[in-house]
Amino acid sequence: MFAYLLQGLVLGGTAAIQPGPFQVYLLSQTLKNGWLRTLPAALAPLISDGPIIALVVFILTQTPAWFLILLRLVGGLFLLYLAWGAYKGMGKTAVSDPPANTATQQSVLKAALMNALSPNPYIYWATITGPILIEAWRNSALSGLGFLLGFYGALVGGFAGFVILFALSGRLDARVNRVLGGASALALFAFGVYQLWLGGTAVIALL
Repeated sequence: MFAYLLQGLVLGGTAAIQPGPFQVYLLSQTLKNGWLRTLPAALAPLISDGPIIALVVFILTQTPAWFLILLRLVGGLFLLYLAWGAYKGMGKTAVSDPPANTATQQSVLKAALMNALSPNPYIYWATITGPILIEAWRNSALSGLGFLLGFYGALVGGFAGFVILFALSGRLDARVNRVLGGASALALFAFGVYQLWLGGTAVIALL
């Protein structure tokens, strides 16, 4: 069990620090809502990844290629929506935002939806973590649970640390927050366009 727990910790930690649209979303939400309201969004993979794991391990490997292409296109559109929200909230401060409960709930749900619509978790579980999880589970149920515990402990912990560290660095100046907010909106937009470009080229290749 310990060997699989260690593998989960390493893979979850590296996944958390790799730049991607989810990290950019956490950045934009930290600027918009403050770190306390954004911190629960780090738990989003715990909400979205259960169906993703089941789908990848038992179904996705046998589905046609167009399914991932569709996910990529839908995820790209959703990223553009998030970019627009980050752009509109660029000049706001946490004081003028909605009540904490509302902002927190929206942040978690949006983060979970973005993760579910992104093809990255599906590809990651299909190529890397999925085979390890199957191997661990065949070894014993405790090994499988240990791998999941290590992976999501490191992943969620890494996301939470990212939010806190960014919040501490972003309190220096209001102008810094506006610049970083614009950068996060631009990055989300770029990720969205990139997803749509990959999906579009894949569709053309299928024709």
